[in-house]
Amino acid sequence: MTMPLLKPFLAVVMTFLVASSVAAQDRPRVVAVNYPLQYFAERLVGDAAEVIFPVPADVDPSFWRPSIADISTIQSADLILLNGAGFATWVDRVSLPRAKVANTTTAIEDQFIRTESITHSHGDGDEHSHEGLASYTWLDPMLAIAQAEAVAAAITARGIAPDDAVATRLDALRADLAELDRQATGAFDGMQDIAMIATHPRYQYLAQRYGLSISSLEWEAGAMPTDAEQADLVALATQTGAQVLIWEAAPPAEAFAVAAELGLANIVFPTLAQGVDDQTYMQAIANALTAISEAKP
Repeated sequence: MTMPLLKPFLAVVMTFLVASSVAAQDRPRVVAVNYPLQYFAERLVGDAAEVIFPVPADVDPSFWRPSIADISTIQSADLILLNGAGFATWVDRVSLPRAKVANTTTAIEDQFIRTESITHSHGDGDEHSHEGLASYTWLDPMLAIAQAEAVAAAITARGIAPDDAVATRLDALRADLAELDRQATGAFDGMQDIAMIATHPRYQYLAQRYGLSISSLEWEAGAMPTDAEQADLVALATQTGAQVLIWEAAPPAEAFAVAAELGLANIVFPTLAQGVDDQTYMQAIANALTAISEAKP
């Protein structure tokens, strides 16, 4: 290409790049306090907005403490999606613009589950309590539908994406969640009389939806249980006659062996406040349900 022709070509390229950069910056931004809300929002907005989940991958979103920079990013967003039900303790300590905030569980508050007072700490974090409300509402696909509907309403109310496109995507998301509920109903069929133990008290809405009996321990997700924790498992399994142990995240293989020696079927059922590598919300729960079906006592 000769020099006289090269200059106009470069000018066109630079104009395109600048326009693309400006367009990207001009896209509305949506902030979600957990992965399920991020997933719902991304499906509903398509390419019309950028959806941000600011919590680092190795941090529990329930107890994350945003930095000043994080708070600035959140406050400047066009829409801030809260889970409600006491999820994300930082929300009560940060000033958020009311006009930008949408609580996705407002319509289902009558279905909230009250929890017992359990105070403990995670790793090197401060002590905290699970007293109050169970907050992992999205583990019940029917409640997840209500949250997805709230996300869609918040998006359209602020003009973040076209109403008709959001409505079409919401119909598809509803159908997927209803199918997930159908799969769960089949997977848990006949398990209502089988006692189960979970490594963390986060499955209340799952248990309520499908009539399950789940007792809970207080183990660190994905970690090898200590000798004391293993003793707690033995005691609880003896007390309840449990046949299934539900892990919030996959632990070391030797941890599975400990449970198997007690006659417990090991099931990994991610609670999804954080995403699971290479799996969407739908895929992660569907895979867990398949594992449940295959491991039925």
